[in-house]
Amino acid sequence: MSVQKLHPSIQTGHSLSKTGHPSIQDKLGRMNIVSCRTINQGASPNKSLPNYLNFMIMKKTFFAFLLLLAVVQVSQAQEQNKFRVGFDLGYTMPSGGGGVLFAIEPKYNIADNMNVGIRFESAAMAKNVSSDGVSLEASLAASMSYAGTFDYYFNSGSSSFAPFLGAGVGYSSLANIGFDVEGFESDEVELDGKFGGLVRAGFEAGKFRLAASYNLIGKSDLGEGAEVKNSYLGISLGFYLGGGKWKK
Repeated sequence: MSVQKLHPSIQTGHSLSKTGHPSIQDKLGRMNIVSCRTINQGASPNKSLPNYLNFMIMKKTFFAFLLLLAVVQVSQAQEQNKFRVGFDLGYTMPSGGGGVLFAIEPKYNIADNMNVGIRFESAAMAKNVSSDGVSLEASLAASMSYAGTFDYYFNSGSSSFAPFLGAGVGYSSLANIGFDVEGFESDEVELDGKFGGLVRAGFEAGKFRLAASYNLIGKSDLGEGAEVKNSYLGISLGFYLGGGKWKK
């Protein structure tokens, strides 16, 4: 959990929303006070930080993924009118927090250097919630996105190394927002899904793929001045099956 700025109203009391329940700002303030007391009393802050869990998950899945990649045969890339299926694993970087992603993407090669596909991506992230100058990290939660994609490859057919640029549009089903603070339980806030897009760039070498993608998703308004930014950057390593070979 990270606290960027502590608003003075946190120290003066609690506020109520129109329904008579504690407001979002009040919840953020109370959780901030609890977390500060926990750290001051000598408890390990890592136990209550989703980033620590992200690091452990990423460490284990990364090595497992490397073993999986080792058994994939490296061959040349793609051919027009062929189908392929890609698998990606990576790290996500939203506005504050972090997490991991896994994606499956069936594609069809409309040309030797172009393809279209449908990307199914699950991203487990801990995102920041901000309200009136207070910013706290929410608990780890997984969202799902579905996007139609297009990639263009800068390859003349003479090599299996192919840089590419791509884009896509689709829909993201956003996970509910909650907080995991030691000694404090909070209700989850439900987030509506949103339409959005993505832009990406990277390269393929044989059947392997390294890419950086930016997922453009509108921020969610939680009411009473609180909001969460849903866009995130993803760095992924992957491979694909099928696709034929680059024509020569």
